[in-house]
Amino acid sequence: MNIVPEFDPLHFSEAALKMRSYRQQILASNLANVDTPGYKSRDVMFSQALREQVEGVAYSNALPLSATDGRHYRIGGGLPGAPALLYRMPMQPALDGNTVDVETERVHFADNAVRTEAAMTLLNSVISSRKMALSGNNS
Repeated sequence: MNIVPEFDPLHFSEAALKMRSYRQQILASNLANVDTPGYKSRDVMFSQALREQVEGVAYSNALPLSATDGRHYRIGGGLPGAPALLYRMPMQPALDGNTVDVETERVHFADNAVRTEAAMTLLNSVISSRKMALSGNNS
């Protein structure tokens, strides 16, 4: 028997906004490293990552890190439970090994920015409708 969980627009909107923000950071990093030799352009598979975030699937792609020496750097930050970053296939890699294509990154960055704005609008709408329902104001 397959039980479908109840859809929660607030949870979905929150997850979508978090994932859009996370992706924007990745795309910004790609653009910032356009001249870094050997830098590989990264991204996430957004639809799969959002589905897993909404369903509460734990990501197991990350290797556990342990500090065996006091001089090791502490790794932290990012989105808790963030999906694994994928490498973008380069259209034409540079001779220095850099795979960032500025135009491709700009297109993805602008598209993600517009979709982030849409996620914010959806979240505001969900919150407004819940506030209206709680206050009993139907006008």
